[in-house]
Amino acid sequence: MKMVRILTLIMVGLLLVTSCSEEQDFDQLDDLTITPDYETSIFYVKAQETLINRVEGLDFFTQDFNFDAFEEPFFANRVLAGVLTYELENTTSKPIEIRLEFLDEAENVLDTEVFSMDPAPTAILQRDVAYGATGKSLDIIKATSEIRLTAINLGDNSSESTLQDPAIVLRSSAQFTLDIR
Repeated sequence: MKMVRILTLIMVGLLLVTSCSEEQDFDQLDDLTITPDYETSIFYVKAQETLINRVEGLDFFTQDFNFDAFEEPFFANRVLAGVLTYELENTTSKPIEIRLEFLDEAENVLDTEVFSMDPAPTAILQRDVAYGATGKSLDIIKATSEIRLTAINLGDNSSESTLQDPAIVLRSSAQFTLDIR
């Protein structure tokens, strides 16, 4: 009886060893693709209507944002595609224009986005701008060192919105796909 048990165990062991073994393919790593998506906020700007009314002239806000993140080798050498998303909200009594200029290190304009919006009440304007194979050139993103934001009051400096806390709000975010391998 003991001998039958030992033979059975040996047979099961041999079956397990032969049935579960397969030649290993260590070249599979060459076929591995790792392309995660990264999402981040870029900027948030809010200008109250009272501030807009105090500024003489059309340009009520101009700011250059240093943005070297796109130039980092980890990003620039691995980015495959991306989308910049902008949301513009105008609860003021003024028609406005927002101009975004993407600048390289020498302050050459690489790309421009212009947003025009009527006075309140208006819906939130959302725009997605694609970069890569289905959109604008990735070279624009890779070479961007600075983003210049200019906000222009196309109305007057005396009107006031009846809405609570009237302001112009610009939000932006980015989502990029990188090749990690």
